Amino acid sequence: MDYGQLTAEWTRTFRSMFYLCTPYETSYATIEEVPNYVTQSIPLFFVFTLLEQVVLWLQGKPTIRICDGGASIVAGLFHEMSKMFIRSMELRMYIWFWNNYRISELPWDSAWTWWLCLLGVDLAYYWFHRLAHEINIFWAVHSVHHSSEEYNMTTALRLSVLHPYLTWIFYMPLALCIPPSIFMVHVQFNLIYQFWLHTTTIGKLGYLEYFVNTPAHHRVHHGKLSYCIDKNFGGILMIWDIIFGSFQNEEEEVVYGVTTPINTYNPIDIQFCHFQHIWKQFWSINGWKHKLWVIFKGPGWAPGKPRLGLIEDIPDVHAPVEKYDPHLPVWLQVYYSVHFLLLLAVYHDFAGKHEIAGVMSSSCFMFFIFFTVYVIAVNQEMRPTASNYEVCRIVSWFLINKWMEITLPELMKTVIHSYFTFSAVMWLLIYANSMTRVLIKTA
Repeated sequence: MDYGQLTAEWTRTFRSMFYLCTPYETSYATIEEVPNYVTQSIPLFFVFTLLEQVVLWLQGKPTIRICDGGASIVAGLFHEMSKMFIRSMELRMYIWFWNNYRISELPWDSAWTWWLCLLGVDLAYYWFHRLAHEINIFWAVHSVHHSSEEYNMTTALRLSVLHPYLTWIFYMPLALCIPPSIFMVHVQFNLIYQFWLHTTTIGKLGYLEYFVNTPAHHRVHHGKLSYCIDKNFGGILMIWDIIFGSFQNEEEEVVYGVTTPINTYNPIDIQFCHFQHIWKQFWSINGWKHKLWVIFKGPGWAPGKPRLGLIEDIPDVHAPVEKYDPHLPVWLQVYYSVHFLLLLAVYHDFAGKHEIAGVMSSSCFMFFIFFTVYVIAVNQEMRPTASNYEVCRIVSWFLINKWMEITLPELMKTVIHSYFTFSAVMWLLIYANSMTRVLIKTA
C-alpha cells in the first residue's frame, strides 16, 4: 500500500468516527469486502482518549482514574473477544434471515439503500436501547455500560460480553430487503460514532443538538439524577427520542453511574452483578407471576408499583458526590497502566489476524487475557495473595509467548519482553523481601 492509499484509509477511518463517510466509498457487494472498521478505529480511540486527558488537565478537571479506566478497557476487550472466534451474532443471524426470508433485494450500490440502512439501524438501535433500560433481564446486560461513576472516553468501552447476543433481534426486519454487506457497515458506524460522545470536555453544539446525538445529550442518558432516568436513547439521531417522548436536554450538572453503585472494579463482578441481583430477587419474592415480573418488568419494579417503578424511588443526589476509590498505590497504578498499554498492542495485533491464527495461538491468547483480568482484579482488591498471582501471570507470558504468533514490529516486541522481564524481577524481589521479613520475624 503506497502513501496515498494509506493516507486515504486513515482519513476515512477518522471520518467514520463521526459518520462522515459517503455511500459510494463505504458500499460493498459482499461482506468479505467490508473492512473491520471497529478494529481500525482502536488506535484513534487511544489518541482521542489521550487528547481528552490533556484537555481535562488544562481545564483543571479530574482525569482518568486508573482503576476505573482499566476496568472499562477490560470490559471493552471482553466485548470484542466475545466476537473474536464466532463472528458477530448480529451478522450471523442477519445473514440467515436474509437468505431465508427476504422479500426484496435492494441494490447494494445504491445511495438510497445506504441511507435507508442508516435510518433503519439507528431506529432498531433506539428500541433495543430503550428496552434494555425498561426490561430487567435486558438491563442486566446493558447496566455494565452504565456502571462507571466516571464519564470519559474509556466509559464508551465498558460493554457487556452478552451485548452482541441480544441486539440481533432488533435488526431482523432490515434483513427483509437490505443486503448484509450494507448492514455490516452501518452497524459498525453506529457503534463507532458513540465513542466520542462519552466526554465532559465538549459543551453544547448549537443547532446540531436538534438533530444528532451529542456529548450533552448522552451525558443526560448516563446520569442517575431523576431528570436523567430513561432519557435520550438514540445512537446517531435524536429524532427518535423526540418522536417517542424520551428526549431530555442537559440541565444541572450530571452525576453518573447506576442508582445503586456497584462499588467494585472487578471485571467479572461488573459483567454479572445485576444478574446476581435478579437471582436473589427472583427467589425472595412470592408467587410465580411476580417472579416473572422481576425478569420482564423494569429494574425499579416491585409489587404494587408501575411497570417501570416510581421516579420518587430514585435517590436524590447532586454533584459533587463521593465516588468509590480503593486508592491503589501510585506505583501500582503506573505499573498496570503500562501493562494495559502493552496488552492493547498485543490485542490489536491479534484481532487483525485471529481468523487465520492457529488453535494453539488463539487458546494461548485467550488464556493470557482472562488470567490477566483475574490478576488485576485481585490486585485492585488488595488481597494478600496478589503478588503470587502476578508472578504466575508474568511467568505464564514467557511460557506461552512462543505459541502466540505475535507479528508486531521487532522494536515493540523488545519493549514488551523487556517490561515483562523487569516485572518478573521486581515481583520476585518483592516476594523475596517479604519472605526474608517473615523468616527474620520468626527467628
